[in-house]
Amino acid sequence: MLVTPMLAGCGLHPMYAGGGNGAVARGLADVQVSAIEGRAGWLVRNALVDELGSGKGGTAPRYRLDVRLDDKLEGFALLSNDTIGRERRTLRARYQLVNVSSGEVVLDATAGSDAGIDVVSSDYATIAAEQTALENLSKDVASRIVTSVALRLRGDTVQ
Repeated sequence: MLVTPMLAGCGLHPMYAGGGNGAVARGLADVQVSAIEGRAGWLVRNALVDELGSGKGGTAPRYRLDVRLDDKLEGFALLSNDTIGRERRTLRARYQLVNVSSGEVVLDATAGSDAGIDVVSSDYATIAAEQTALENLSKDVASRIVTSVALRLRGDTVQ
């Protein structure tokens, strides 16, 4: 196929080259995720641990990932009867990747995502939609964090 030689010629390299034994995958497995406060924190931490494969290396972690979350739920779109017709849930994360041995902050960044929620006449349906939005946002933010960490570790480990 013609695409493969063209990609190799432009300097693109697969991030996860080598699969589970590659440098980036091993680096991600060496990241310990600190506890994060609240329900959103629990969801984000679990998603991070799942995506990073934390603890699979069998050795002491080289890095620690510290995350602080800001979870906001705000109403907008007033209806003619002065009730809220739509909500916006926003989940923002400030995270730092810290080298455990030196205490040096290797990466300091933010990630975030938001979702719109229709407010309906059923309180149960609205609460369920808010919770589902939080679960989806948690996975999305965790995925963004892992991608950023992987890119940083790739820069540290692959030249």
